[in-house]
Amino acid sequence: MLIIKGLFGGFCQIAFFAVLLLVPAGTWHWPRALQFLTAYGLVMAGSIIALALFAPASLETRLQRPAAKSQPLADKIVTRLMILSIMGWLVFIAVDVFRLHLIPKPSLWVSILGTVLFFAGYAICMVAIYQNAFAAPIVKDQSGRGQVLADTGLYEIIRHPLYLGMVPYLAGLSLWLESYAGLFLTPIVFAFLIMRIFIEEKTLLKTLPGYRDYTTRIKYRLIPFVW
Repeated sequence: MLIIKGLFGGFCQIAFFAVLLLVPAGTWHWPRALQFLTAYGLVMAGSIIALALFAPASLETRLQRPAAKSQPLADKIVTRLMILSIMGWLVFIAVDVFRLHLIPKPSLWVSILGTVLFFAGYAICMVAIYQNAFAAPIVKDQSGRGQVLADTGLYEIIRHPLYLGMVPYLAGLSLWLESYAGLFLTPIVFAFLIMRIFIEEKTLLKTLPGYRDYTTRIKYRLIPFVW
């Protein structure tokens, strides 16, 4: 049942991406977008099945309903703005590729590099989710679920590896879809990610035992040796 629920959620995400890309493009004849939707759909399905088999608690956490009474108001606002920014960013890429042509499109090799970056970012996200059974899609107090500190694997290097994975994920996707202009707009989305990090850490300091000590041991939030 968990696998079916997960695959249905994955299908909805792919369908959502398809609408945001193909409707503004005004055509189905966009090979890069179709390649992305197909490849991403297959890889996502495989990762969902793997999580269901080897880390079901992590998958269950990711599939939780986003609404929660304990979600801070600041996170409700930032999460909605982040989702809207990603939606607008995808629509912009489609419009840029088919109408605006603001910057000459990347070469084939740059686009291939974008594909590699995208899947590298996705892999980082999946490993982070696998290693942290409490990596919920929203910030909230999970002490009632018996939340424990994740401080092994990627979490031994930085405090927010899931957000780190989003950087090459989004940057790579813009190159894969052949939009340099889309790449230059990714900092808007990253700004909301950074805001969310501060909100999440404030909540974890209050609700997760051991997190304050963890922040002194693991100094870097997002990028090793930088921040």
